[in-house]
Amino acid sequence: MTNTTDGDLLLKNITAQAPFPICFADLEKAVAEKIPAGPFGYIRSGAGGEQTLRNNRSAFEKYSIVPRFLNDVSNVHTSINLFGKTYPTPLIFAPVGMNGMVHEEGELAAVRAAQQLNMPYIQSTVSTYALEDVAEAAPSATKWFQLYWSTNEEIAFSMAARAESAGFEAIVLTVDTVMLGWREEDVRNQFSPLKLGYAKGNYINDPVFMASLPNDSFESYVQGVLQNVFHPTLNWEHVRELKRRTNLPILLKGILHPEDAKLAIVNGVDGIIVSNHGGRQLDGVIGSLDALPSIVSAVKGQIPIILDSGVYRGMDALKALALGADAVAIGRPFIYGLALEGQQGVERVMTNIYDELKVSIALAGTTSIEGLRTITLVKNDGMEVK
Repeated sequence: MTNTTDGDLLLKNITAQAPFPICFADLEKAVAEKIPAGPFGYIRSGAGGEQTLRNNRSAFEKYSIVPRFLNDVSNVHTSINLFGKTYPTPLIFAPVGMNGMVHEEGELAAVRAAQQLNMPYIQSTVSTYALEDVAEAAPSATKWFQLYWSTNEEIAFSMAARAESAGFEAIVLTVDTVMLGWREEDVRNQFSPLKLGYAKGNYINDPVFMASLPNDSFESYVQGVLQNVFHPTLNWEHVRELKRRTNLPILLKGILHPEDAKLAIVNGVDGIIVSNHGGRQLDGVIGSLDALPSIVSAVKGQIPIILDSGVYRGMDALKALALGADAVAIGRPFIYGLALEGQQGVERVMTNIYDELKVSIALAGTTSIEGLRTITLVKNDGMEVK
């Protein structure tokens, strides 16, 4: 990503002519001052009383590193391999919908940043821009398509087929959104980006969806999305049928229980994203990092595991990787960067997270992602984890 040393990068940040927020709290504060309360609350908030949102953060704070010293850590290697491709970092862009509500270029700016950084980018079903537009904006980027199931399952199959035709390299089926979570912040702000049209990109460009509408009015589109985007009947047979309908690898996003991880393998799933939807669906849920070790134990290395939800900085990514994740997905931080400075803001946020991760790997006493598996972690109760 860069030829300069981590020390050079830190000094460059310290002496920058135009300071950019470094930590997540400063990012959030800056965005709160820039964009309206509705979009900001939608991005920041969690479901219900936000216990799950807090659990995501407290999970990371439970774990502490016992570093080793007097090892040569002058050359740190952070590359990973996923589905036959090698990437220079273990960071992935999590699927975040409706980017157009924070920046006019929305997903186009984000995917261009991902292409520049050579990080996989997962596009949401509920995107402001269509998947074909995203593919054209960054033709050399690794792009995966996050799929929300539809009540009319032919819409889901159509979107998966469009993604495959457009050069996307995997389908990420989200399984924890069979209905909308109880989101009090959005009710308080009377804000629904879906009803404002920020999610229309993939839907209005889908022939099966458009054929299902009584007319092509905006109101018809909104009702069509609302009728399809929530799908309480989603089950393992749908996963198997999707597997039959596409040649792409399929990952399940939203897995938290080890038994579901085992069932995913039985049903031919190619990867798992351990996630609680950033705390935005069911309140009172286990933090994603707390769910990770048991899923790693259940999967036994058979398929890749990606950790999502609550990853706000490089040290968070380090702990997830040390506990067995093969890669780490970043969500809210890059959206905040997008809101502040578009593509450049996204690149700065993701680069800062990566730079902290890289220097932290060395300071922990190792030089690679594989080496992180050997470091000692303890919980705040003093129990050694590994």
